[in-house]
Formats: sequence, C-alpha cells, structure tokens
Amino acid sequence: MQLRHIANRAQETRVASGHSSPLPLTSLSSLPAAPPPAPAPIPPLLGPDPRLILPSIGEVVYEWDIGTDRLTWGPNLFETFGEVAQGEFGMGYAYGERVSRESVATRYGAVMQSAETDAGQGVPFQVVYGLTRPRELGPGPVVWVEDTGRWFAGDDGRPAHAHGVVRIVTERHEAERKLALGAQIDPLTGVLNRAQLAEQLARFLAASERSRKPFAALLVAVENLFALNRTYGYDAGDDVIAGLARRLRENIRACDAIGRYAGNKFAILLENCGTEEMQAASQRLIDTVGLTAFETSAGPIPAMIRVGGVIGPREGRDPQVLFQHAEEALDVARQGAGKRFVAYTASLAREDARLRALQVADSIVSALTERRVELAFQPIVHARSGAIAFHEALLRVRLPDGTAASPGALLPVAEKAGLVCLLDQRVMELALERLVAEPELRVSVNCALHTVLDPEWPDRLAAAVAANPGVADRLIVEITETAMIEDFDTTRALIAACKRLGVKVAMDDFGAGHTSFRNLRDLAFDIVKIDGAFIRNIATSEDDRFFVRTLIDLASHLSLKVVAEWVEDEATAQILRDWGVEYLQGAHFGSAAARPAGAALR
Repeated sequence: MQLRHIANRAQETRVASGHSSPLPLTSLSSLPAAPPPAPAPIPPLLGPDPRLILPSIGEVVYEWDIGTDRLTWGPNLFETFGEVAQGEFGMGYAYGERVSRESVATRYGAVMQSAETDAGQGVPFQVVYGLTRPRELGPGPVVWVEDTGRWFAGDDGRPAHAHGVVRIVTERHEAERKLALGAQIDPLTGVLNRAQLAEQLARFLAASERSRKPFAALLVAVENLFALNRTYGYDAGDDVIAGLARRLRENIRACDAIGRYAGNKFAILLENCGTEEMQAASQRLIDTVGLTAFETSAGPIPAMIRVGGVIGPREGRDPQVLFQHAEEALDVARQGAGKRFVAYTASLAREDARLRALQVADSIVSALTERRVELAFQPIVHARSGAIAFHEALLRVRLPDGTAASPGALLPVAEKAGLVCLLDQRVMELALERLVAEPELRVSVNCALHTVLDPEWPDRLAAAVAANPGVADRLIVEITETAMIEDFDTTRALIAACKRLGVKVAMDDFGAGHTSFRNLRDLAFDIVKIDGAFIRNIATSEDDRFFVRTLIDLASHLSLKVVAEWVEDEATAQILRDWGVEYLQGAHFGSAAARPAGAALR
C-alpha cells in the first residue's frame, strides 16, 4: 500500500472517531526484529517529523492485514511503547497474547465481532485495553492504550483489513479506575457504599434463587450516636463509625459483604444463612463490638450496637423490600431496653411503623397548612475573594411548640407518603418571594427525586417564574445524581426546560457514585457540587485528595463551575483554592440562617 494512502487512511480514522487533528506520517514498516535504524530524512512536503511528534503524544499508527494476520507499525513504535513493543509484535495473534487480563475489550473483538456492515467507507471502532511486556522480561506495569481505527470488508463482507492509531492513555485509565473505585466505596469507612450494597443484595438474591439456600441481611446501628457526638465531638463520632466498620468486617466471612447503609448504619449480607445462624452471628457481633472501646481522637470511647435482621428471599425478593424489612426490625431493636437483636417477621413492626409514619405525615400536612414550612439560607462564597456568590435555601419545618423538626426525619416519610413534591413546591414559593424582595440575592433550591420526575413540575416552575419577573437568572435548581440515574431522559428534559426559562442548574452530590462521564457531558449543567463526604478529609486523606482533584479536573474539562461542600477549616479551603474551585460552602464560611448573610453578589 502506498505511503500517502496509509497516512490518509489514518487521518480518515481520526476524523470518523472525533480526532480531527492531522496525523503526519512518513512511512510504515513491517515490525523489525530489533529497534529500527535511524529513518531517512523526511520530505519537506509532509511537514514536521512524525518521529518527534507521534512519540511525544504517545501515538503510533498501524495497518492490520487480517487475511495474513500481519501487523505493520509506524516507525516510532519502539520510541512510543519501549519494552512493551519488544519481542513478537508483528502478528495479530501475538499482539492479542500481550493484551492484559484486566482488559474488558480487545481490538480483535471490536473488529471481528462487530455487528456493523461495511458499506464501502469502512466501519469505525474505538476500544481501550492494556498491554503487557514479553513474558521473558518478567512482570511489569500494564500500559493502557486507546485503539481508534476503521476496518474494511473483503468480498465476503467480513473484515479483511484495518488501520488506525494506538495512543497511550495509562494515566487517564488509572484516574478513571480510581474514580470508579471511589464511586463504590464509602470514603469514611472503606466499605461498600449504599449503591453497591443494593447491587450486592441483588446478586445474593439471584444466587439464592439458583442454590435454593437462604441468606441474611442485617442492619447494624451505633447506639446513641447523637450523645456520642455531643459529648466527644463529631470527629470522635466519625472515628467510632470507622472503627465499627473495621471491627464488623474483621468478624464476617470472606463470602459475606458489608457496606455503609446510612449515617451510623451498616448492612451486612451473610451467605447461606438461616434464622438460627443469623441470630447467632448477630449476637456474636454485638458481643464483639461491646467488648473493647474504640480508639478515637478524643481517647477510647465505648459503643454498643443494635441489629435488625431479615432472611432472604423468604421475606422479600427485592432489595428495597428486604432493606425495608431489616429497618423495621432494627427500629424495634432500638426501642427501649429490649433485645439488641430482632429478626423480622411479617407482623413484627409493620403496624408500629405505619402509625409512626402516619403521625409524621400528619405533622407535615399541618406544617404546610399552617405555614410553618420555612427556609434557612447558607452562604456559598467565591473561593478567591470570600465574597458571597449565592445562598442555598434549606428546608426547615417548625413544630407547633416552636422547635424545628429534623429534615432527615421528615423527608423519608414525605417521600413515602407522596408529600415531598408539596414541600418542594412550598420551598420554591418561599425562595421566589425572597428573590423578589431582595433584588441582589441569588438562591439555589434543591429538588427531590419525586419532584424532578413529576411531568407537571416544569410547567409549574414556568408559571412561578412568569409570575415573578426578574428572578429567573438569580435562581439555581439543584438536582441530585440519583435523579439522573432514575430517569435520564426526564432529567435532561427538565434541565432543558430550566435553561429556556433562564434558570441555572446544578448537579448536587457530584461524586457520590452514579454519573458516567458521558452522561455528565451530555447534560447541560452549569454547576456541580462535590459531595461534602469527599471534601471534609482532603487535608489528611491522600485518597480523598486524589478523588476530589480528579472530579475538579473533570468538571473543568467540561467547563462546569465547581462548588465544594462541607468546607470546615481554612486548610481545606486553601487546598481547594489552589485546585481552582470557584465556590466554597460550609461551616467555615457560615451556617444556615433564617436570613441571607449580607448582599449576594453576581
């Protein structure tokens, strides 16, 4: 094949795959037995020397004759890949043997197993995989590459030859792997997060259906965590939670699973476990935890746990149902001085839980009717100047005696009772009233999952904005990652509706573990708010620093403004400033108050 034709083919491949920059090339050669000699001078008409350009950006072109299985590489192969390119590298089968076992895809699979048909222009492909050096050189690091190319069919319609560009992406791959790992693990405790717990429980259910053997799901809660936090401080409370995670993990089997369910609650899944085994295992955990105090920053602190358990799939064939039943059992275990472990039965806690939920739902309805739903405003400041950029409007419900109810206790019931949309609507009304009253104010408002998925909500927002001229460009709607995963298309439509009104949109809890890079890119967010659970320890945790820095770089690449939540000290604030975060939010800059602090600046 002529040299210029190969170069043009490589350029076509990059254009078809979104890589539009020119790809200078002077020659292709069959793989030599040893590193090639110095190439001949580059003809001026082909521009800069590719021997300098391609290695500098970690790229090498190739041609693959599928009929003969021969791979022909560009002259910068050894310069680019080093020892990975040593040994047999000129045949497709040999190249395939060098693909790392960690890879989930290969060039062979992308080409030979393609469902596409070549209509004469070739079929583009792009795949990422790892390459290892020859076995005789011993173990070495995996070099991760992105293979972008195009295959062409022969007379029989099957792939006959392919060409493309292989680019080193090891650094990017490691960053994405770390990000994916962080999306599965709770940063404080090092155990699975809630999303991964649900996936694990689904796997346990599927395995149990096949084996016909039961399993147990336990919910474990620290007793009197509020009192611990009040007495010893929140840092010591976190130390107890982290220590409990370690102790629980050390006392379960390798086949079992543990994750952080919420706050001070952990979920444990016990494989091949019936009622009697569940009770014995729970009592052993209770005794083990209570035996020794936890080492904390405030000194040794004793702590006890309570446990609720359920047997699957007997008491539920759905993860949500099983967790709900385990919560009901735990609620009974936490009442009074009764048993520390309670196993779920169909009638155990249902009536009690139903009555308590009805009481909370009634209090929410009363608060809405009697205008006892209020807002508190927490400032969000410019990272560089410290001047207030905008405020987040936070829900507060005033009880008849004048005290404030905890949103954490109300919102789960409001969601189950279908009242959360009414609360969100009232919060939006109050926020718009304040925006009208204070022309310099800018406010962000949270929207719950049920509100985001309500098909009538965009129309209500449009009507509210139209009734209050001049507020749209000072309003920010916050949507959680959970809403995106629940219904991507509805979320995208809602964002588009907000944009048409001139309302900005922020993604809340960024990094909590759901959003893919592609989804984030495809949705027109203006702002991302990094989940505070990752922020609060960056001054002391190298892993959290790496994870947060990766999130910031990703947001910057997509031209998104970043808010860092839960900034509680100047050391954390300075790290975030140095990394280019635009906005900071947290106790270090002010707590939530009934009135916005100062005049918000644009």
